[in-house]
Amino acid sequence: MLLPMSDRPLLSIVIVAYKSRDEIGPCLRSLPRSLAGGKAVQVVVVDNSPDDGTGGVIRNDFPWVEYVTYGGNLGFGKANNLGYSRTKGEFVLFLNPDTVANELALAHGLERLRSDGRIGLISPRLVRADGSMDLACRRSIPTAWDGFCRASGLAGAFPRVAVFAGYNLTHLDPNGTYTVGAINGAFMLAPRAVLEKVAPDGRVFDENFFMYGDDLDLCLRVTQAGKRIVYDGRVQITHLKGVSVAKDFDAMSEAIFDANRDVYLKHFGTSAWARWKYRVAFGAWKKISLLRARWRGHRQVRPV
Repeated sequence: MLLPMSDRPLLSIVIVAYKSRDEIGPCLRSLPRSLAGGKAVQVVVVDNSPDDGTGGVIRNDFPWVEYVTYGGNLGFGKANNLGYSRTKGEFVLFLNPDTVANELALAHGLERLRSDGRIGLISPRLVRADGSMDLACRRSIPTAWDGFCRASGLAGAFPRVAVFAGYNLTHLDPNGTYTVGAINGAFMLAPRAVLEKVAPDGRVFDENFFMYGDDLDLCLRVTQAGKRIVYDGRVQITHLKGVSVAKDFDAMSEAIFDANRDVYLKHFGTSAWARWKYRVAFGAWKKISLLRARWRGHRQVRPV
């Protein structure tokens, strides 16, 4: 049962931790306890690696945080859904533990949602520790051509040319605000009413996606519900990208491509031809990206 509006938190924040002992402290310290003139902020952390010490950090230093664990790795989607089931806020933010937020960005995002009922999800600009932009915070729903440009290096070679830069929209002003196809699962802020519309059973994230693809899937479902996905680069937070999964990078790299393929099969695989096309396209994308990564001597093979 929902609390009366006067007693409800304005914002609930769900964080899924995985090997996040070193990152969870800075993340939680960056979150305000209240917003908009004293309205409460609720924080729920679901720990997918309860033996790494993250729980001890939270219990000792952040007793106001609701800490949840089921003794193992539930996966990103299922853990987020578990955290969501504990939330009470008018708005809900799904946030990665390897982020450092700030009150300005949170307040700005909430104000956008409160003033424009057409917005279903919003993200600020995400920047890395070195100040460079995390390009995954604004994306299209890529075509096969966009995937080819990304995998082949054309998008990186011509980032300001729209015909080549459709995947990460690098031809658009990073300080601007506009509707996009998708935002990053590291920061997804939504009105509760929208989440209830797209997930009446409480499963905001599709639990068939264990680690990747669930953010893209959610963006597609929100769009199908008639709501906009908005990027607002006028405010920013820091995303220490990849910290939580870098320890398992070899296993994760190929899983990213496979998960995004499965999103396309779910939403667009309406015929045998379409399913064959997406399997071939994502298989080729993965192989080209892995080969380029090995040739260049680095491991950045993410499709996002």
